Amino acid sequence: MYKTILVPVDIAEDVLTEHALKHVEYLAKMSGAKVHFFHALPDASAFVTAYSFGIKEFENQAEVKAIDGLKRIMAEIDLPLERLSYTISFGSPRDEVLQLAEEIEADLIVIGSRRPSVKTYLLGSNAAAIVRHAKTSVLVIR
Repeated sequence: MYKTILVPVDIAEDVLTEHALKHVEYLAKMSGAKVHFFHALPDASAFVTAYSFGIKEFENQAEVKAIDGLKRIMAEIDLPLERLSYTISFGSPRDEVLQLAEEIEADLIVIGSRRPSVKTYLLGSNAAAIVRHAKTSVLVIR
């Protein structure tokens, strides 16, 4: 049924990722799909606009930490390594996810979302934007 499942994760949100992984693993096993994990890093220039010094070092450290986090997540999923991949990019999570989904021809996006509250109503802003603008199916895990 699915060939490529895109899984945007926030490596700092262990609980959201953990819930989504159970579903991703099941769906990938049932359909033989490849799983592509994604993590967006904030644009360093947004944080260090007044200082050009140190931006590249900040980006490199953030990228290394993100890669380690994604590899740790990939080690937890019971699928062959040749069916797992990842991408990291700098920018807005919602924009980067939507662009990557098209690039890798994902036929499903699985994303974790916090429980709704008065502030969020239904979904977090990134998850809501992905659901609203994705050209493919989106499964939101709570």
